[in-house]
Formats: sequence, structure tokens, C-alpha cells
Amino acid sequence: MDNPRRTTLNGDMEFDTDIAIVGGGLSGPALAIALAGAGLRVTVIDAQARSVRDVPDFDGRAYALALTSVRLLQGIGVWDAVADHAQPMLEIKVTDGRAGEGPSPFFMHFDHAEIEEGPMGHMVEDRHLRRALMQVAGATGGVTVLDGEKVTGQRTDLSGITLTLASGKTLRARLCVGADGRGSGVARRAGVKRTGWDYGQTALVCALHHERPHGGVAHQFFMPAGPLAILPLTGNRSSIVWSESTANAARIHALPDAGYLDVLRPRFGDFLGEISLAGKRYTYPLSLSLAHSMVAERVALVGDSAHGVHPIAGQGLNAGFRDIAALCEVIVDAQRRGEDFGGALALARYQEWRRFDNATLALATDSFNKLFSNDNAFIRMARNIGMGVINALPGLRRNFIREAAGLTGDLPRLMRGAPL
Repeated sequence: MDNPRRTTLNGDMEFDTDIAIVGGGLSGPALAIALAGAGLRVTVIDAQARSVRDVPDFDGRAYALALTSVRLLQGIGVWDAVADHAQPMLEIKVTDGRAGEGPSPFFMHFDHAEIEEGPMGHMVEDRHLRRALMQVAGATGGVTVLDGEKVTGQRTDLSGITLTLASGKTLRARLCVGADGRGSGVARRAGVKRTGWDYGQTALVCALHHERPHGGVAHQFFMPAGPLAILPLTGNRSSIVWSESTANAARIHALPDAGYLDVLRPRFGDFLGEISLAGKRYTYPLSLSLAHSMVAERVALVGDSAHGVHPIAGQGLNAGFRDIAALCEVIVDAQRRGEDFGGALALARYQEWRRFDNATLALATDSFNKLFSNDNAFIRMARNIGMGVINALPGLRRNFIREAAGLTGDLPRLMRGAPL
């Protein structure tokens, strides 16, 4: 390991920053803004160069932000920058069926009017959310962003952690947060192992223009090969996350745009009229990846660095934002008590708070995918009846709506709309 006494960013052995966050995607900047708002010095290390990150082209990617995630963004001053680009999700319709045959008569229908808090969530395009987070982070006092810089080594001691950067400099902090994705280098260097498996599925992702308005309704259509999510964007556009077997997805993705749409139309249906592509289309393999621990010595993991789940429920980013809100609260409360917020006791509180919820989410998405991504006649009948029962019981249906909105469980203050 590199010697931590090499020249640091400020040339001495004092702490360069209170908290170093590795990863400049969505989770890293959000956490940095929240922590800086509580008076802490934070450094975000982003391997991507700013010139690449700030390209505003629409690539079809979008996120379903639960109500509580919107509250987090409001609390850290980011929501105003994306609100005009956000599409409220007013209803969710879940159906089962086969391509070209239409949906089963059994379904689930969730309407935001059944809860008091408002829309269950909002759809926001990646290009708007990512840019807003980095712009707010860059303008927030106490936040330093190191663009185009990579961490190549890390070493812990009793009082802190020293990161070695590809530039040859070192950065010393009291705590390092890994927000660097499923292949987290922070986790690997800390000796955190992972459990996971490949689903043999690939998600085809794109955005569509359609003739008719979507009315703020999100659709989840379960087919034997995997689910098709149709998620409303602003205007007459929707984001598509379409799961197929890996071999079939590769064949479909290789088609020209016209051929791609020809394969999609029987699955999509004609309820929104004629469809056409809006922006690029791309694929990503689907797998489960769960870290054995969310913490190590002077290290905490958030988001995909700790848990990468199937997108079947659209909860991956929301779970990461809940990690952020919980970790921020643990750190700030420890700081106010005069505790070492990077020490084992504080990190154990974060792990206890978030570990069970994330493992439960991973198990639930894995089980749902196995339950719905098959064409077994008996299982199809059982799941259709189950959806019909849920839809017929207002109390149970309301619980599902609150779950989709992120309103269940032990919510951190930022997700309750309360000050940190």
C-alpha cells in the first residue's frame, strides 16, 4: 500500500477533509450536499471528467423517484433545479400476460388519491438529475469536487483513512464513503465481499414518443421473459425498461430502429397510439449484487456499492437515497454528541439501520422476478389471483401504495421532510 506520508493535497498530515466520497454519480453528490449543509467538509472524487459528465444529450435513462426521495432532494436544495422536468406518477397499473395477447383480466391498480401525501413519486431523466446534483454540489460551501481523479489505494488507522489518488497525491479523511457502484473499489480494498448472481436477463432501455397522453400512469406488464415497465415522462413521452433473456435482448438490440419498434409494439400495445423512439437506446445486464457488510474500518457503503438489485420494482435509486439520508443522520448526530462519526460505534448504527431493509429489498426483487418471469400455468394462475385479491382489498392496496411512495419503515429525518 502506498505510504500515507506522501504529499497530501494541502501539504501536511492534518485531515484534508472530514469525509471523502468516492463516486460522482447520483448518490455521492447528494450525500456531499447534505453533509456540507450540516457544517462538514466533504470531498467528492469523481473518476469521470467534467467535460464528459456535463454532456446534456438525452439517452433515454430516467428514474422513478419515490415521494420520500423527492423530500430528500427538497431538503438538500436540489429539487427546484429538476422540478420543471419532473413528471408526477399518479397511478400504477400492474398486469400479466403475453406479447400480442393483451393483459390478463387480473391486475393491480394503485392510485395516489388513496393516500394523503400526494403523488407516489416523480419520473426524472438522468440528464437533469445528474447535472442538478453536480451543479448544486459545486456551488455548496464545504464541498470540493475532484473531477477525472481515481482512487488507487486506501489505508486506515485509528483516527482516519488515507486515500492514494492516481495523480500521486493523497487525501486524508476521517471517513470514506463508497458510492462507486456495484464494482466498488472502496469495498474491494476494504475487504468487503459480495454475494450475487446473474439473472440471465438484459434490460433494453429507451424512451418513446407516443400519440396519446399517458395521464401520469406508470405500467408494469409482466411477460414470461421478464417485465416491461412503461414510465411516464414529461409531454407525450415514456421511459421503457424492457427485460428479455440475454440472448434475445442482444438480437433485438442489434436490429435497426424500425425493427426494434416492430418487436416492441406487440408488447407495448396500442393504448397510447403510434410510438417512435426518442433519443438513444441501450442495454444493461441484470444481476443481484449484495455486499456482506455496509461498513468496514473507516468505510461506509451506499447505493449500488452496497446493494444492486433487479429493477423490477424501480427501487434501486430510492434505496440508495435512503442509505444517504440514514448515513447523514448518523454522522450528524454523532458529531453533535462529540463522537467519532467515522468510528466503529457510529458505523454500526448505520449498518443496523439499513442492512436489514436492503437485504429484504434484494430478496423481494429476486423473488418477484422468479415469480413473474416464467410461463408456468399453475404459477400464472396463482399470481393472477393474488393480484386480483390485492386489488380488491383497499387496506392491502393502500399498504402497497405507501410502500411504492417510500413511506414505510424507519424513515430518516430528511425523508420525513424534517430538518437534519
